[in-house]
Amino acid sequence: MGHSQAEKAASRERVLRIASRKVRAEGVTRPGIADLMKEAGLTHGGFYKHFDSRDDLIAQATAVALAEGSAKIERATRKNDQDPRAGLIDAYLAKQHRDAPATGCALVPLGAAAGRGDQHFKEAYEKQVRTYLELIASLDGNTADARAEAMVTLGALVGTVLISRAMADKNFSDELLETVADQLKRRASGTLPPAA
Repeated sequence: MGHSQAEKAASRERVLRIASRKVRAEGVTRPGIADLMKEAGLTHGGFYKHFDSRDDLIAQATAVALAEGSAKIERATRKNDQDPRAGLIDAYLAKQHRDAPATGCALVPLGAAAGRGDQHFKEAYEKQVRTYLELIASLDGNTADARAEAMVTLGALVGTVLISRAMADKNFSDELLETVADQLKRRASGTLPPAA
């Protein structure tokens, strides 16, 4: 790859990283091309050297945002050697995750957009959901029960972060994160009976 090709690839990657953070923080309708390019240190006119359209950029940035979550989820399960599920729950329902949507799990902010999105967007979102479910279920041996528990866990994690970000009262938001984390860990440890 020549020097100019390497620079072009680096510029494209920089725009994608910035757009990925923006779609998590602001949604898929907000980031404008001019602002993204300016933040990347590039001109608006250079946009089409990297992407076919704004929709192309947003689709690729969304895919990056979704994929970045897999590595974070895997790291979270390694935070607690004794109880990987507790490590995942604690990391996901942390105040830091709630307060940093631009670098957080993309399932939270992109769910509604995926629901209204085209088939490609829905498939990308679903692929990430399935990846998370497989990872969570693997913590309990990938049985049918483990898959069901993974669905409950993932739904609770994503829903809790979504709701906690919408709270005006930070103390109430903190309580929500802590209570759901405690209940999920109790459920996983068997000290709270699973839902019928």
